[in-house]
Amino acid sequence: MTGPVTRPAARPTVAQAATLWDAAPGYLNTSSYGLPPRPAWDALQAALGDWRTGRTSWEGWARSVEQSRSRFADLLGVPAATVATGASTSQLLAPVAAGIPDGSVVLVPDIEFTSNVFPWAVHADRGVRVITAPTDRFLDAITGDVDVVAYSAVQSATGEVADVTAIGRAARAVGALTVVDATQAVGWLPVDVDAADLLVSHAYKWLCSPRGTAFAVHHPTLAERHPELTLKPLAANWFAAQDIHGSYYGRPMKLAADARRFDISPAWHCWVGTDPALRVLAEVGVPAIHAHNLGLATTFLAALDQPPSDSAIVSVAAGDAAVDRLHAAGVRFGLRAGRVRVAFHLYSTEDDVELAVRALRG
Repeated sequence: MTGPVTRPAARPTVAQAATLWDAAPGYLNTSSYGLPPRPAWDALQAALGDWRTGRTSWEGWARSVEQSRSRFADLLGVPAATVATGASTSQLLAPVAAGIPDGSVVLVPDIEFTSNVFPWAVHADRGVRVITAPTDRFLDAITGDVDVVAYSAVQSATGEVADVTAIGRAARAVGALTVVDATQAVGWLPVDVDAADLLVSHAYKWLCSPRGTAFAVHHPTLAERHPELTLKPLAANWFAAQDIHGSYYGRPMKLAADARRFDISPAWHCWVGTDPALRVLAEVGVPAIHAHNLGLATTFLAALDQPPSDSAIVSVAAGDAAVDRLHAAGVRFGLRAGRVRVAFHLYSTEDDVELAVRALRG
């Protein structure tokens, strides 16, 4: 006699999950910062209350780091042991940039956000050269004299989606280290993580987390593929130790054997808010979020007689009068390179689209 069949719980729809957000009408600026779902907000407020009154110890807050690491790893389909945690993308890239050989040539797109440019450029004193190429000719620029290919999976300024798989293939063909900033991608766009030797992502945009939490994925074959890279945990600390609670004082230094050796001592409360935010996103699933976001982007562009886009970030030309109308209508958006930048996430609605279109059309 067999028992009852247990069926996996159905994923919540985007519409059902969106009820966990309290977004005011007209918020189209996730490419600047994402909004927290209520479970993340409530957890953060509870932790702040405990901090204020001293009702608890810190260990529970610190456990949020490990839980967030596991949720991020699951979201990308990678082992948690390959994920390091930090506070920002540039901080996570710093030891990588410090570890490339003197005289290395680093290729970046000509509109790359500086968090993936300055960590390389600061090593000019030891001969490291940063060169640029337009995004539409980026693949052609990956030649044998390039040592590092660093780029964003989705460009912050324009929303342009890179072909991560093709770029990774081209970089590996010439032996170049491939570094992907996925800050504007993870959370809404499926990303080919295997095509990156290193992938970094801040969590405060599409992962709807407090600013101050970020991740780096170290490909399992990184050391084997790039023996020339001297990768040291330059911010080695107690939290990066193999035995965290046994490493408060002195030596010997025994760091974690996996990517956790690159962790920095965490900003506890930021991670308390990150863990439940990632849980909500994972429950919905990136494919559903991707479809929702692109659907709104397509509706927005069609209303403006523009061709469709493959991105949740849309950039359109707009004069000063249109910008003033957007502000007056209560639309929150970005201005980049003289263009209006809007971004659609799972809490965005068709009403938000209509509000923005009406203001732009005047």
